[in-house]
Amino acid sequence: MGYMLEIQDVHKTFNAGTINEKVALNGVNLNLNPGDFVTIIGGNGAGKSTTLNAIAGVWSIDAGKIVIDGVDITKLSEHKRAAFLGRVFQDPMTGTAATMSIEENMAIAARRGQRRGLGWGITKKEKESLKTLDLGLEDRLSSKVGLLSGGQRQAITLLMASLKKPKLLLLDEHTAALDPKTAAKVLELTVKIVEEEKLTAMMVTHNMKDALRIGNRLIMLHNGNIILDLSKEEKQNMEVSDLLKMFERASGEEMDNDRMLLG
Repeated sequence: MGYMLEIQDVHKTFNAGTINEKVALNGVNLNLNPGDFVTIIGGNGAGKSTTLNAIAGVWSIDAGKIVIDGVDITKLSEHKRAAFLGRVFQDPMTGTAATMSIEENMAIAARRGQRRGLGWGITKKEKESLKTLDLGLEDRLSSKVGLLSGGQRQAITLLMASLKKPKLLLLDEHTAALDPKTAAKVLELTVKIVEEEKLTAMMVTHNMKDALRIGNRLIMLHNGNIILDLSKEEKQNMEVSDLLKMFERASGEEMDNDRMLLG
């Protein structure tokens, strides 16, 4: 079985040749097996979101190659890459259309990439999937999404992103804007969906406790490079303090704790 994701020597520099030049990705190499659930940590500017944006095609990379399930997507547009990907952003307001109902939002997600037909609405199976959120939303299908709480919207966004069983689910600090109790609930749902649907997922987080606890792999970025890549076995008995020490050894620097929430 081949890799689900291959990132080969990817480089990205913003504002090249100017006083504001920033090397965001400096030869990143990463292979994910089908079903890998990878947590991604690193300080501000380390390259976490930039890596996800490179995969999603938000902008073109300067050099390198990105392959999803054997398909070279390096030169595909962001729109065409969407067929391979599901994504949840930090802001709960960005993943859903506020003026549309829950049912309409779900229907759009469920039929992404298909021609619009007369069969508007969601199936019984898709309605049942709302029940898994345990938020009572299956009884509020006609409610406008804009009337829901941030946690409810993010839960729906997560469900929408995974409905079509994407090749790769990208989670960009998707619980950071929620209150602690709601964040824990959405994170619990995330683990449940990824495991039950056997998805391959990458989750950027600033919470090192969550990074150690969740998924089967942890990578740390620093200055646009992957400096740590830990398996489930390597990280399962680690504490945050151990991770900080490993960062210092790998980077030659001390972690700026103001830039990395310890959770």
